[in-house]
Amino acid sequence: MKETALIQWNDIRTVLLDMDGTLLDLHFDNHFWREHMPRRYAEEREVPLEEARTELFRLYRAVAGTMDWYCLDYWSAKLDMDVAALKEEVDHLIAVHPHVVTFLDVVRTSGRRVVLVTNAHMKSLTLKMERTRLAGHLDAIICAHDIGVPKEDPGFWNKLQTVELFARETTLLVDDSLPVLRSAQEYGMGSLLCVHQPDSQAPDKDVGEFAAIRSFVDIMPPADQPPPTVER
Repeated sequence: MKETALIQWNDIRTVLLDMDGTLLDLHFDNHFWREHMPRRYAEEREVPLEEARTELFRLYRAVAGTMDWYCLDYWSAKLDMDVAALKEEVDHLIAVHPHVVTFLDVVRTSGRRVVLVTNAHMKSLTLKMERTRLAGHLDAIICAHDIGVPKEDPGFWNKLQTVELFARETTLLVDDSLPVLRSAQEYGMGSLLCVHQPDSQAPDKDVGEFAAIRSFVDIMPPADQPPPTVER
């Protein structure tokens, strides 16, 4: 595991940011899928909680890393339950990680482009933007469901270029998913960072071979340092 690396901001023009676990506390999602969803599924099916949890986790594993895993419409149809509505039952847990808003504003003020790139389904994305008001601090929001493949797929990044033009060499990606970071690394992304603690209620995660941040204070750019004027 590497220690946090210093970002060379004079080499960065574009910042791509994951949502869940990176900008937002992953506690909401972990609680929903591991605790709230099993409880509501058990109530709906009138089965013991542990039986419901075992069955749901089996279904989760079957589609992990695919677009279906992230798709609320898929889960609503699969489980015959309104999963988007169930998320609203615990939406008080949606929270922004510390220093995120300041980071976004400073990066944009410095002349760099800030883009949210998420695997989250549009219904989940809409709920979270309504609760956090982060959209006004971003230059663009891109949902993998509109791209057609998840970020774990190395082909995602070429497809992303059709809707958000960026130079891989001058782009920073911050994401809490190792498979996503590895797909971006394979693509040739210039700078990659992981997140030590995506879920504020859980221990540090294994960040593998990547440098990682504890908060965005670790990589706050100088507001008076502009991006490179020529793509390299």
